Amino acid sequence: MATLTVTARGQVTFRKDVLKHLGIEPGDKIRLDLLPDGRAELKADRAQGSWENLRNFFAGSTNGAKLSIEDIKDAIAEAGAAAGAGEE
Repeated sequence: MATLTVTARGQVTFRKDVLKHLGIEPGDKIRLDLLPDGRAELKADRAQGSWENLRNFFAGSTNGAKLSIEDIKDAIAEAGAAAGAGEE
């Protein structure tokens, strides 16, 4: 168990071994979820997807056709209209 000291400015410094355990590197973001009874959960804030996942998601959906930005915008607008986007 690691014990940390809070400075007068309310700051806490995590030791390298703690950051390594959490998989956090310089420049990364940290997520702190506040829980009941004064507890908190700390973890690395990771992106949920990647460009590779997105590319694979759309693979095969155009039957090999290359889409222009206008084609993509039109498809988004059509999907939004079909889903009832903008309705109260």
